[in-house]
Amino acid sequence: MGSWGKGTQVRPPSDVDVMFELPVETFQRFQSRAGNVQSALLQEVKGVLLETYRTSDIRGDGQVAQVRFNSLMVEVVPVFRLTTGQFYMPDTNDGGRWKTVDPVAEQQQIQRLDQECNGNIRIMCRIMKVWKREQNVPLKSFQIELLMQEFMEKYRYRAYGYYFYDWFVRDFLAYLISRANTTLWVPGTFEAIPLGSAWLSKAQTAYQCALSACDLERSDYVISAGLEWQKMFGTRIPTGPF
Repeated sequence: MGSWGKGTQVRPPSDVDVMFELPVETFQRFQSRAGNVQSALLQEVKGVLLETYRTSDIRGDGQVAQVRFNSLMVEVVPVFRLTTGQFYMPDTNDGGRWKTVDPVAEQQQIQRLDQECNGNIRIMCRIMKVWKREQNVPLKSFQIELLMQEFMEKYRYRAYGYYFYDWFVRDFLAYLISRANTTLWVPGTFEAIPLGSAWLSKAQTAYQCALSACDLERSDYVISAGLEWQKMFGTRIPTGPF
């Protein structure tokens, strides 16, 4: 599941999501209890992990059990398979509930759209996740993936190649800004995810950098353009053609 399953992961990775399917008997055992059974399940999973990874930092957090190995965080998501092919996963928030997820539908959608868009969606997801990481943008990776699919599906340059990625970044940021305080819909389950606007000022700043960089590249000021891209993506971006 997650970025690795969809091919949208950023290197070097900071975290890996792993779904772990549990037997239905375990679900029935916890359902017979009172209280926040989802929290109780995560605590049990945490305890099992501690038996093997005793020197690692392990904690239960909302919907996952987190296991830190030096700089890499592995997020273990216990799930139960439904007859529909979807899964229940625990959500400990607000007293606890079972959340339906459909990783197969998510993977199938991004695969289909990526093929229709000349393989650009996965690459652009990785590019914008670097911006998110470098600038501490309060967007979730999953939100970037859904937004990129929406944007690229209708983008007039979606079939173009590598040399247009500067335009892709610029125009995606304009689209992102237009989606402030709107809602995303998750494939398969159609869960509504509010986008809010906590990230808006950083998106606006990045958009101005991208505008400037594209203009500078058009005038062949490639070093100056590279410096603008570095304001978004960090110093690993060369001060040359994007």
